[in-house]
Amino acid sequence: MPVRKDTLFEQYLAPIARLFIDEKEMKRLHDSIDWKAGCDRLTDPNLSYPSYYKDQNFHGIEGGYLTIGAATSYDPITQYALPPNETWVRQAAIDAIQGVPSRILDLGCGTGSTTLMLKQAFPTAEVIGLDLSPYMLTIADYKAKQANLDIQWRHGKAESTNFAEGSFDLVTASLLFHETPTQISKRILQECFRLLRTGGEVLILDGSQKTLRQTEWLTQIFEEPYIQDFANDSIEAWMGAAGFEAVQSHDFWLIHQITHGVKPLPHTESENFSDVEQSAWAIA
Repeated sequence: MPVRKDTLFEQYLAPIARLFIDEKEMKRLHDSIDWKAGCDRLTDPNLSYPSYYKDQNFHGIEGGYLTIGAATSYDPITQYALPPNETWVRQAAIDAIQGVPSRILDLGCGTGSTTLMLKQAFPTAEVIGLDLSPYMLTIADYKAKQANLDIQWRHGKAESTNFAEGSFDLVTASLLFHETPTQISKRILQECFRLLRTGGEVLILDGSQKTLRQTEWLTQIFEEPYIQDFANDSIEAWMGAAGFEAVQSHDFWLIHQITHGVKPLPHTESENFSDVEQSAWAIA
């Protein structure tokens, strides 16, 4: 797994982190998967990787998520990046879901940790996980089969999914938005709005933007190319601009942010009248 040696993380924190990572288990996982078969089956040959994804290092790893090493190391590292407990954090997001969805799309699903929990929470729902990395999807598929969960995996871009309009009750994204440029994040939320049925929900789990604004040193350590722009903006504003209503955010354990919104009923023509026009209409 090629890693840049000049990052603060690699120089100072990686040696400590390795003390807590079961490298034997990582190797066992690596050796137990037929990577070629998995990637061949899950790769969309017509997909063109966007430059913001393929030309960036993430977490100091050259090649970002388009490597086997990134896929096998993601879960062991992420469990320590989501204190106090990764499962608690992801479950807190799922607990914010208000309805009982029958069709769910998890964008930027990575190794499928949240996707699997969504299927467990809503066992009768059709659940689909979408990600740009066939290596991450291969791990996700392996985990789903180990858990005996029926989940579909799709190789694709969150901002352009090619699914039909109004075909989902719930669209989620966990730890995705801090890893995409602002303009792409806004396009992803526009795509979420398009994909949802009326009354459908969007749910975003990510780092707390207000906390990240105060910890720029932390964002530099982990080599996240887009996280500072993410920290200085507002998911709530992006959701409002995309058309969502009842948008609310709350922090979980100070450093995590869970944001929820609903696709509203279409506005009628009368709702777009000015106050004067509506008064005149009422008098008439």
